[in-house]
Amino acid sequence: MLNLLNKIILLDGAMGTMLQASGAELGKVPEALNLTQPELIQSIHRQYVEAGADIIYSNTFGANRRKLQHCSHSVEALITAGVQNARAAAKGSETMVALSCGPIGALLEPNGSLKMEEAYDIFREMMTIGERAGADLIVCETITDLLEMKAAVLAAKENTRLPVFCTMSFEANGHTFTGTGLASMALTLEGLGADALGINCSLGPDEILPLVQELVQWTSLPIIVKPNAGLPNLNSNAYDISAEDFCTRMEGFLELGATIIGGCCGTTPAYIRLLAESYKGRAPVLRHSRRQAALCSATKAVVVDGVRVVGERINPTGKKLFKEALRNRNIDYILTQAIEQVNAGAEILDVNVGLPGIDEVDMMSETVRELQGVVDAPLQLDSSSPAVLERGLRLYSGKALVNSVNGERSVLDKILPLVKKYGAAVIGLTLDEKGIPNQAEERFKIAERIVEAARQYGIPQEDLYIDCLTLTASVQQAEVRETLRAVQMVKERLGVKTVLGVSNISFGLPEREIINTAFLTLALAHGLDLPIINPNNRAMMNAVDAFNVLYNRDTGAGRYLERHAANPEKSPSAAPNATGYPSLEQAVRDGLKDYARTATQELLKTQDPMHIVNDLLIPALDQVGNDFETGKLFLPQLIQAATAAQAGFDEIKKNLAGNRQGQAISKGKIILATVKGDIHDIGKNIVKVILENYGYDIIDLGRDVPPETVVLEVNRSGAKLVGLSALMTTTVANMALTIQALRRETNCTIMVGGAVLTESYAKEIGADYYAKDAKASADIAKIVLG
Repeated sequence: MLNLLNKIILLDGAMGTMLQASGAELGKVPEALNLTQPELIQSIHRQYVEAGADIIYSNTFGANRRKLQHCSHSVEALITAGVQNARAAAKGSETMVALSCGPIGALLEPNGSLKMEEAYDIFREMMTIGERAGADLIVCETITDLLEMKAAVLAAKENTRLPVFCTMSFEANGHTFTGTGLASMALTLEGLGADALGINCSLGPDEILPLVQELVQWTSLPIIVKPNAGLPNLNSNAYDISAEDFCTRMEGFLELGATIIGGCCGTTPAYIRLLAESYKGRAPVLRHSRRQAALCSATKAVVVDGVRVVGERINPTGKKLFKEALRNRNIDYILTQAIEQVNAGAEILDVNVGLPGIDEVDMMSETVRELQGVVDAPLQLDSSSPAVLERGLRLYSGKALVNSVNGERSVLDKILPLVKKYGAAVIGLTLDEKGIPNQAEERFKIAERIVEAARQYGIPQEDLYIDCLTLTASVQQAEVRETLRAVQMVKERLGVKTVLGVSNISFGLPEREIINTAFLTLALAHGLDLPIINPNNRAMMNAVDAFNVLYNRDTGAGRYLERHAANPEKSPSAAPNATGYPSLEQAVRDGLKDYARTATQELLKTQDPMHIVNDLLIPALDQVGNDFETGKLFLPQLIQAATAAQAGFDEIKKNLAGNRQGQAISKGKIILATVKGDIHDIGKNIVKVILENYGYDIIDLGRDVPPETVVLEVNRSGAKLVGLSALMTTTVANMALTIQALRRETNCTIMVGGAVLTESYAKEIGADYYAKDAKASADIAKIVLG
C-alpha cells in the first residue's frame, strides 16, 4: 500500500468527460462499456497512468444491482471487466487500481425505503467481486448519506482486506444533500477505520477549499480532495476552469496538508499531468491535528469541552407511560420524549428500551432508526446486552456513546471490541465483581483498569468517559462525598471525561429537586462533564447555566442571557394538547406520523376537512420548508414532516370518501419523470413525497422516460404542470428534447431540476421554472396550480 502521509499521491480525473469526448454511445449504463468497448476504457485509463496518476478508479461507479436491474449484464461481469481493464492499463507501471463504488441510488430508512442491511449487501457484492478481480483498494465516492457511507465501509472492512478511501459530496454550506456535516463525516469514518477521507465532486476547488479548512481540524487521517473543474457548460460538456487554473488552485489544499489529490467532473489527463509536473515528489505539509472528545449525529457534532447535558427520559425505569409505549410499540411517544428534551436543552440523548417481554434488539433498531429522522442530538446507547448495543451501533448514523462497561474483565472483553469496531465512545462504571466500592480510591482503581483495557483495544483516551456512580443519600449518605472525590480524582489524574446519573442521589427523600440540584452543582464543581438529568427540570438546567457562568465556561454569559434575559418559560415543542397528543401543526413540524394521524382524526370530529388542509397542514409544511431553506433543518426532517402530513391527508381523504362529499382534496395533477437515458431518481422521488403532501395528485412516470411518453400522459391526464429531472450532463440534452416535444404538442407548464442544472440553463432549454430543491418544486406548484 502507498504511504499516505509522506508523499503527495495523485488520483486520476473524470471518466465521464473522456467518454463524452470519445463520442461513445453511453446509454443508460456507462459501465457496460467495460464489456462492449474495453479498448476505449483501457485507453482512457492508460492516458491517466501516462499523465502520472498513482491511483486510477475503475469504471464501476454505478455497477450495483439496483442500478443494473434493467441491464443485460450482471454486477459480476461489469465489475470484473472494469477492474481488469484498469489493471491492463496500469500494467508495467506502479499505478494502483481502485474499485470505484458510487451511491446506490436510493434513500435509506427512515428517509427512504432502502434498509441499511440491503445497502450493506449491495456494497458487499461489489467489493468482494472487485477484490477477486484484482483491485488494490476501494474508493467509496460521491456519497451524500452518512449511513450509506457507513454501510459501504462496514461492507469493505468485514468482507475484504483492501484499504478504504471515502469521499462525500458537499454543498457550499458545508453539508451534503442529506445534511451530513463535515465534522460528522470525519468523526464517524475515522472511527470506523477508513484509511483516508475527503471531498469529491459537486463543487470546484474554490468552493471546496473552505470546507477542507474545516475538515482538517476534525481528523488525523490523510485528506483526499477531488474537485470538479468548476461549473459545466451544458451546451458543450466543457467546464469553466482550465487545467492550468485548476493546478494553481489546488495549491491551497496542499498548504492545508491534503496529501491525496485529483480531479472529478470535467477534468482530463491534461489536468492530472499538470498536477504531476507541479506537485509529484513534493514533501507534504505536516499536519498537527488535535484529537478531542466529541460525539455526533449525521448533522450535528457535540464537542465535550465543558458541561453537556444528557437527557435521561428515553428510559423505562420508573416511567409507567414509557413502559406502556414500549409494550404497545408507540414509537411516536418515544420520539416526543426526544424532541421535548432537545428543545429543553439536552445535547445528548440516552436511549434505553430494555423491558422484560419485548424484543430489545428489535426495539433498539426501530428507535435508533426513527430518532435519527426527528432530532439531531447524538445518542447514548444504553443496554447491558452486547447484541442490543451492536444493533444500535450498526444502524446509527454518527458517533455514539455506549452506556456502558464496568471493571469486570468479561464485560470489558464483550463490549470494548464493539466500541472499537464501530468507532464509538464508551462509559466505564466504577464497579466490578465485588460491587461498588465505598471509598473513592477503590473506585479510582477500577477506573484505571477500564482506561488500560480500552487502551489495549485501541480506543483513544478522548473516547473514554468514567461514571463514578451516584449512590442514594438516604441509604449511603457518607458515600456521597466519596463519589464527588472519585470524580475529581478521575478527572485530574486520568484526564478522561466524567459522567453521573444525577437523580439517583435523592431516591427515598422528599422534595427531591432540592437534593438533585445541590448535588449536581457540587458534582460540576468537582469535574463532572456529562450530567444525565431530566432537561425538562428547570432548576437542574438553571444550575448548569449558572455553573457555566461562575466557572467562566460561558464567555460573557452569552448562553445564560440567551436563556434567561427575558425569563422565558420554554414549553416543549411537542407538548400535548387537551387530547393528550401534540397539535396537528406541531406533529407535522416534528415529523410524528402517528400523532399527526390521531390529531387529524380528532379535528375531523368538529372541523371542516378543507379547513384542516388549508389552514393547518399546509402552513405547517410551509414552516418546515422555510426552515429547510434557511438551513435550520435538513432533508431528513423535511421528509419526516412530509410523511407526517401524509398521514393527516390520508385521514382526510378517508373522511371525504366516507361522507361522499363532493369536495376534492387534490389541488391538481402533476406529472414527474426522469428523462430518457437517465436512471437516477432520488431527487424525483423526494419531490414526489413533498408534492403529494401538499395535496397534489402525482403521476410518476419513473425514470428513463422517452419524450413521447411524457407528451401522451399530459394529453391523457390533462395535467397542467410537468416536472422533469436529469442528473447527468449526458442526459440534459434529452431534457431539452422532451421540453421541445411538450411545447409542440401540449399547453402545459414545465419545471426542471437536477444536480447538473442551473437556472440560466433551465431557461435556455425552454423550461418555465427551475426547481433547485424539493421545497422549490412545491412553491412552483402553488404558483401554477394554486
